[in-house]
Amino acid sequence: MAEKKLVEAITAMEDDFAQWYTDVVKKAELIDYTSVKGCMVFKPAGYAIWELIQKQLDARFKETGVENVYLPMFIPESLLQKEKDHVEGFAPEVAWVTHGGLQPLQERMCVRPTSETLFCDFYKNDIHSYRDLPKVYNQWCSVVRWEKETRPFLRSREFLWQEGHTAHATAEEAEERTIQMLNVYAKFCEEVLAIPVIKGKKTDKEKFAGAESTYTIEALMHDGKALQSGTSHNFGDGFAKAFGIQFTDKDNTLKYVHQTSWGMTTRLIGAVIMVHGDNSGLVLPPRVAPTQVMIVPIQQKKEGVLDKAYELKERLSKAHDSNLRVKVDDSDKSPGWKFSECEMRGVPVRVEIGPKDIEAGKCILVRRDTREKIECTLDDVETEVLKLLDLMQVEMLERAREHRDQHTYVAKTMDEFEKIFNEKSGFVKAMWCGNRECEDIIKEKLAVTSRCMPFEQENLADTCVCCGKPATKMVYWGRAY
Repeated sequence: MAEKKLVEAITAMEDDFAQWYTDVVKKAELIDYTSVKGCMVFKPAGYAIWELIQKQLDARFKETGVENVYLPMFIPESLLQKEKDHVEGFAPEVAWVTHGGLQPLQERMCVRPTSETLFCDFYKNDIHSYRDLPKVYNQWCSVVRWEKETRPFLRSREFLWQEGHTAHATAEEAEERTIQMLNVYAKFCEEVLAIPVIKGKKTDKEKFAGAESTYTIEALMHDGKALQSGTSHNFGDGFAKAFGIQFTDKDNTLKYVHQTSWGMTTRLIGAVIMVHGDNSGLVLPPRVAPTQVMIVPIQQKKEGVLDKAYELKERLSKAHDSNLRVKVDDSDKSPGWKFSECEMRGVPVRVEIGPKDIEAGKCILVRRDTREKIECTLDDVETEVLKLLDLMQVEMLERAREHRDQHTYVAKTMDEFEKIFNEKSGFVKAMWCGNRECEDIIKEKLAVTSRCMPFEQENLADTCVCCGKPATKMVYWGRAY
């Protein structure tokens, strides 16, 4: 009975996907709500996933020459006003500080929604010569955006992220870095989170406020909605001109730097939940699972059972220098309850061991993603568990890619386009003329936005899906979080 009750606490995703998502983040104890509206507590299980994302992403950044810095969280209003498009893009979401203690501030300050303006202010004093370039900096911090509608991980008023800000001597170098970081993001999503992504460029309507061009990786969630999972922006020299960031080049002339910025946030945790989760709870890819292996002793009060469970933990933790994250559930709950809890929390591999298993020199391995049970000799447990975790990582990506491809459609006419979005959910590939009017019409009519113009272009038709004029780009369209 206990096993059934725990699972019943989650709404089925087929019945109400939004409620299923909320149930999972609450029941798996990833977050808790707070008395600060729109802000959440990261509980240990949720924060541990972020730590693993941060650690692995940070290592990948550093391989490309990125250095970490930290800038203030407050931005004076006058600084924010310097880049017109940028301030207009963020104005509706800015939180303002008006008092310091009991005294009104001479100039109000905003709590950073993003740090371009602060980095520009810093760079204008830090960069003098071509020898000072490039600057390839990143900061891990939180930002505040006063969102109207919030949802755990996907959209909250304060969220955690990293923001990279770089300065280069030439336009070519800046563009190269912009694309390089997008590729770092795409590989990270696929190799660590087991989430396949579409890489491409945002339309002018959807690009970052103040950017010359914005590149994005777009993922498809289980309910067929898109999630922008990481962006990389090329600013050209627009910010440099607004802030006066100049350097003396090799030819002894003064030039403006070219800048980029790129970011990924805690919404990636939401993506992992919505791409891989099921009606029993989380399904975590092994590389971001805080606990990769849970050992569940059966009849643990019987002599030798707990000792054997802890001996296995010791062996697995050190297996082939893998630093596996292993725990033993020695609580006094029933095995059935422990199994359900393990599933709810998304632990990739469960090891079941009881008196009869010990006698026979074996244990049972259970995969979280497929629920397959595998009999394994105790001698082979390290090798088999590591093999299983690697296999799960690969197969979870394959399944997610298969799901995305099955929910990606082609529309050549507006009738087809409308029919697909009225009846199905997913990505729709369709041609576009390049005019914003068509994007506006599609958004108004169907609540659908352009997700990206993929790098891998296809010529699906000669005319725009909306207006029938000659098409210039193939675009992925979707409803998004």
